[in-house]
Amino acid sequence: MYSFYILLILIIVASIVGLIEFVRHQKRIYSIPIRIHINGTRGKSSVTRLIGAGLRAGGILTVTKVTGTFPRLIIEDGTETYIYRKSDANILEQLSIVKYAATRKAQALVMECMALQPQYQSITEKQMIHSNLSVMTNVRLDHVDIMGHTLPEIAETMGRTIPKNEFLFTSENVIPQTLKKIADKRNTVTHFVDSQSVTQEEMNGFTYIEHKDNVALALEVCQHLKIDRETALKGMYQAIPDAGALRRYRVEAFQKQLFFYNAFAANDPDSTLMVWQKIRDEIGIEGNRIILLNTRQDRLDRAKQLAEMVGKKLSDQIDYLILIGQSTDVVENMTVSYGLPQKKITNLGWTTPTKVFEKVLSITEKISTILAIGNMGGMGAETAEFFENRSSIT
Repeated sequence: MYSFYILLILIIVASIVGLIEFVRHQKRIYSIPIRIHINGTRGKSSVTRLIGAGLRAGGILTVTKVTGTFPRLIIEDGTETYIYRKSDANILEQLSIVKYAATRKAQALVMECMALQPQYQSITEKQMIHSNLSVMTNVRLDHVDIMGHTLPEIAETMGRTIPKNEFLFTSENVIPQTLKKIADKRNTVTHFVDSQSVTQEEMNGFTYIEHKDNVALALEVCQHLKIDRETALKGMYQAIPDAGALRRYRVEAFQKQLFFYNAFAANDPDSTLMVWQKIRDEIGIEGNRIILLNTRQDRLDRAKQLAEMVGKKLSDQIDYLILIGQSTDVVENMTVSYGLPQKKITNLGWTTPTKVFEKVLSITEKISTILAIGNMGGMGAETAEFFENRSSIT
């Protein structure tokens, strides 16, 4: 009986402490006037960085938190630091970011959503961030085992971060009305953003390959906050891009040229196909056309989607598919079943970046264009770094 009372007292004390901390958090978050919560399938990290940079250029004291390829905290002067995690990513991390921003008396907090499960998306928005500007980049088929197997289901899941009585900005163009219905139910005004509002001349200011959708969305948010377009763009040009941002690296070796595009972060089929088309139509694909697909055993659903995309939509556009990473035999069989000729596939499995580089060189006549897709995890990051370290950015 004595131990029961001790346990009861501990529970009561813990509840009181929890309640006090909850109240303190609410006070902290509401001390920050501008609270922007960014969700979506692709482009979240880029849009988070762009908005943060635009706000800083406009003179707003802004703290930005990026989940992205690697978690980063960006403070008011644009300096960024790595967020150290003792264990796996956890939405409770957002609480410490809010506390930090409030301590620094930030005027704006720009937060990339890090939740996947529906219930955690709700908790992040309703209990932690209380956004007054919601941003939704797009809705694509990804994390289907968690968010839903159809676009409307995924939209409903991510729509949990849309607040009541506020504003939603989105560049979604596949099922935009689904997002609008969610926003309308919450009396939130929806702003649809058209990528064509951004000119190619404006895009030329970026030192990496950015997407018009991302820039248009960020500019619309900045305009809503009374920051003029030219000022916002200047800030965005100076922003450090995410590690997963699309870049082109030119490698020269043994009198051959390799143009390597790191698109590992675009890991759903729609976004990956869009990157391929962007390179093909706006930049041009030179020489041998190679897809480098990195797979992970715990992401076989994603690998299946990419294998289908390559087999059905790129079979006649590429010369080679190089498979690296885990479960590559499974992915190879899937890709063949979707229509890619076996003779175009090279299965390296779990290997080293050096072996990948040597294989690319061996199948290159004079010039190759390599699009690296699938996953930054596993072999992705180290392979991209290998090509980057031997290259010049173009």
